[in-house]
Amino acid sequence: MTENGFQFSPIWIKRLEDLRKRLIIMAISIVGAAILCFVFVDYLRYILVMPAGNPELIYIAPAEALMANIRLAIATGFLLVLPIIFYQIIALIWPMLPREKKKATIFLPLGMIILFALGLFFAYEVVFPIALDFFQEFQDEGLEAMFTLQNYLSFSLGFLFAFGVVFQLPLIFWFLGVLGLVNPPLLRKNRKFAILIMLVLSSIITPPDLFSQLLMIGPLLGLYELGILMVVISHRRKRKAQLRESE
Repeated sequence: MTENGFQFSPIWIKRLEDLRKRLIIMAISIVGAAILCFVFVDYLRYILVMPAGNPELIYIAPAEALMANIRLAIATGFLLVLPIIFYQIIALIWPMLPREKKKATIFLPLGMIILFALGLFFAYEVVFPIALDFFQEFQDEGLEAMFTLQNYLSFSLGFLFAFGVVFQLPLIFWFLGVLGLVNPPLLRKNRKFAILIMLVLSSIITPPDLFSQLLMIGPLLGLYELGILMVVISHRRKRKAQLRESE
């Protein structure tokens, strides 16, 4: 017991130890993957600059190239070990879930990985090239686009990862629906507030320019409606299960 009379129960001590263990596993996984990705950092950088037409990148500070490569290695290393990270997150909250809700979380890590990958793919193949073409159209006879390595990587990684994150929205809605925390009427009724939140969210997670934020709004609206559909599905399954139990 502490001086103020507060005492951690054994279950909370166990959960804190579990949290510490899983954070260490995630940290080691990211560091190991980042080291591996640093070996192939030139190839990874080539993939990122392809949508911009493989422009010649420059750096204007002695350590900029090294730090940018390290940042790219860490970001791609994080992406590489996403299955491990998602599994550790689910395993952490698993003991705190009611028994009847645990079944719904079995495929949650797989769904998170698939949606994150779809978000990256959609951004890289569709939205990112549109954004780059738009910004490069400002070139003219006396104005040439020259990207520094640090700025280009910051823009591209932030843009791509933002789409990977927002593509989790339908799965989040579905999981909240399974837990009974949200329902379709509530989501439909508060759609206008959700749009306002989306505007704020897009301004935070995308690069700081209006065009990138506008490109994010469209997918967010679509994902919100898909999220409502996922909640509808989860509620229908819950009602069917309750009817079977009552029979």
